[in-house]
Amino acid sequence: MPSLDVSINMISLFAFIMALGIVVDDAIVVGENIFEHRQLGKPYLKAAVDGAREVAVPVTFSILTSVAAFMPLVFVEGVMGKFIRVIPLVVISILLVSLVESLFVLPAHLSLGGRKLEKMTKPSPADRIRKYTVGGLARFIKGPYQRFLKLCLEFRYVSIAAAIVILLLTIGITKGGIVKFSFMPEVEGDLIKMDLQMPRGTPIEQTAAAHDFIVEKGRQVVADYDRERGVEESTLRQLYSVVGSTIAQGGPAGGSANSGAHLSNVAMLLTPSEERQYPASEIAKRWRQEVGEITGIDSLSFSSNLLHMGANVDVRLAHDDFSTLVQSAKRLKEFLTQYPGINDIKDTYPEGKKELKIRLKPAARTLGITEEILGRQIRAAFYGAEALRLQRGRNEVKVMVRYPEEDRKNLWNFESMRIRTPDGGEIPLQQAADISEGRGYSVINRADRKRVTNVTATVDSNKANAQEILADLQKTILAELTADYPGLTYDLEGEEKERQDSMASMGKGFILALFAMYALLAIPFRSYSQPFLIMVAIPFGMVGAVIGHLIMGFSLSMLSIFGIVALSGVVINDSLLLIDQVNRNRREGQDLFQSVINAGVRRFRPILLTSLTTFFGLMPMIFETSVQAQFLIPMAISLGFGIMFATGITLLLIPTLYMILEDFRKLVGLNEMAVNNIEDLRN
Repeated sequence: MPSLDVSINMISLFAFIMALGIVVDDAIVVGENIFEHRQLGKPYLKAAVDGAREVAVPVTFSILTSVAAFMPLVFVEGVMGKFIRVIPLVVISILLVSLVESLFVLPAHLSLGGRKLEKMTKPSPADRIRKYTVGGLARFIKGPYQRFLKLCLEFRYVSIAAAIVILLLTIGITKGGIVKFSFMPEVEGDLIKMDLQMPRGTPIEQTAAAHDFIVEKGRQVVADYDRERGVEESTLRQLYSVVGSTIAQGGPAGGSANSGAHLSNVAMLLTPSEERQYPASEIAKRWRQEVGEITGIDSLSFSSNLLHMGANVDVRLAHDDFSTLVQSAKRLKEFLTQYPGINDIKDTYPEGKKELKIRLKPAARTLGITEEILGRQIRAAFYGAEALRLQRGRNEVKVMVRYPEEDRKNLWNFESMRIRTPDGGEIPLQQAADISEGRGYSVINRADRKRVTNVTATVDSNKANAQEILADLQKTILAELTADYPGLTYDLEGEEKERQDSMASMGKGFILALFAMYALLAIPFRSYSQPFLIMVAIPFGMVGAVIGHLIMGFSLSMLSIFGIVALSGVVINDSLLLIDQVNRNRREGQDLFQSVINAGVRRFRPILLTSLTTFFGLMPMIFETSVQAQFLIPMAISLGFGIMFATGITLLLIPTLYMILEDFRKLVGLNEMAVNNIEDLRN
C-alpha cells in the first residue's frame, strides 16, 4: 500500500471487506483438490503435492484474469476515479499475495497433522457434521445435478435459447425503467444542509429574518417527528448556522466559503442513521414543505445526501448575447417545473446590486462634456475629490471635498446636481445624461469565449429519474431553444458530465481488459475458441447483478457498473476451472459427452464453495446500515449476486456451449479424433 500511495482509510478498509470472499477462492480450489486426492487414499504429503500441482495452472490464470478485470477501475477519470481507484489497488495486491499463499503455504499446512487424525478412533461431533454434509452434497451432485446436466446437454440448443431469453429479459428490465439508473446512489447522511440566497444588496437584517424563520421551522419539524414516534431524546444533536456567509463545503465537490449580506447557511446534525427511526431525506423534504415559498429570495435548497458530484440536472447554455441567455434560461426553468419530483430550480445568473445607469446625451457632447468628465464629477460629488495633502509628522493626510453626508444619502440631490462644462458653465445632470435604474452583473461566467449560464435542479429519486428527465429535455425544450435562438448551444454538466467522463474512461479500460483476459485464457488452453466459452459467463454475471439490485430495491448506479466490471474477472474463474477439467478428461481418453458430465460433477463442489464464500464475504457490506458503507453497497450487490447467478451459468451453460462448439467443429470438418491429435501434438 505505501508503494501504491494508498493509506488506511474508509475506502481501503471497504476494499479489504470486499476482498474477503474473493481472496479465498484459489485457496478453496487448491484445498478441495488436495482433499479429493486424500479421499483416494494418498498420504498427506503426496496428496498436498499432487493436488496443488494439478490445479496450479488454472488457479494462476484465474488470479491473473481477476487482476486484469480490476485494472480498468484504476484508470477511471473524473472525481469518481480519484477515490474509487483505491479499491482495485488494494484488491489486486491481496489477490497476488493470495496466489503465493494458496500454491505454497496452504499445501504445506495441509501436508501436516495426519498422524493425529489417523490415531483417533471415536469421531468428534465436527467429524459427524462434516461427513453428513459431504455425503448430502455428494448425493445431490450425483443425483439431481447430474441428471439435469445430462438433460441440458441433450437439449443443448434449447438450453442456450433459454439463456439468451433470460439475458434479453434483463436488458428489457433496465431499458424499460423497472430497474432505473442514477449516477450516484442517494446515501443517507446524518447532516441536512440549507442554502439561502437573497438578492444581492439585501440588508443583512432581512437575510437574518428569513434565516430565523427557516431555522424555527426546522426545529419544529424535528420535534414533530420525535413526538409522532415517541422518541424521548431529541434527534437533533447540533445546529450550526451562519448569516452573511456560507459554510465551507467538504468532499470531492467542496470549495471555500463565500461571504455576503445576502447569504445564509444552516447545518442540522442528527443522531446516527443506525439509531434514527426515519431518514434524514424525509426530514429535509418535510422541512422544505413547511418553509414553503418565501417572497423576495433568489434560491433556497435543502440537501441531505452524503455524496454530491454535482446537480442531478445541470444544463449549461452558451451564447454571445446575454439577453438570449436570460430568455432561454427562463424558458428552460419554466419547462422543468412540469416534471414531478423536481425541486430547487435555479440558474447561475444572480442579479447584482441595484445601480443607476448613466448615459451621456448628444446635446451635452456639443458643450464639450465627455463620459470621463461626467464620471469624474459624479464620483467627486459622492466619493470625494482630493483638494490637498497635509503632512502630520510621518503621515500624509488627504483632504477630500464632497457633498455633505445628508445630501449623499438622498437620491433627489443626485438628480438635481449640476455638471460643469469645460468653458466654466453648468447644466443640470438630467439635461446632460439619461438616468435609469437597473441591476449590474455580480458574476459573468464564460466558457470557450462565450457567456454561459447553468440551469440546475435536484430530483427526488422516489418520484423521478434524472437520466430520464435529461433524455426528455434533449428531445423537447433544448431542441426548441437551439432552433429558436440561432447560435445557442448547450452541454450537460453536473452528475451527467461526471458519468460521461467516468463511463468513457472505464469503457476503454474494460475493452482492453477483455483482450487481456482473452489472451491470458488462450495461453493455458492453447486454443482460440475455448476462451470465448469461458468469457460467455461475463454477460450472465451482469444478469445476476441486475436481479440483485431488483431484489434489494436499489437503482443501478455508477458504482454498480464498477462492480460489474470487477465481476467480469471473478465469474470466469469457475468457468476456467470447469473447461480445464473437461480437457483433462478428454486427454485421459474419455468420450466427449462423458468428459463434460464428469467435469461438471468433479468441479461442482469447488465452484459452489468459491461462489458461496464470495457472496457471504460480501454480505456484511450489502446489509451494512452505517452511513459510510451506503455508497459502496451497489458495488457489493453487483459482485455478490452476479457471482451467484454466474455459478448456475457455469455449471449448466458452459458445458452446453462446449458441446455446441464441438458440434460446430464437426460441421466444418474437424472430427473429434483430429482435435485430439492436434492437442497431442501441441502438448
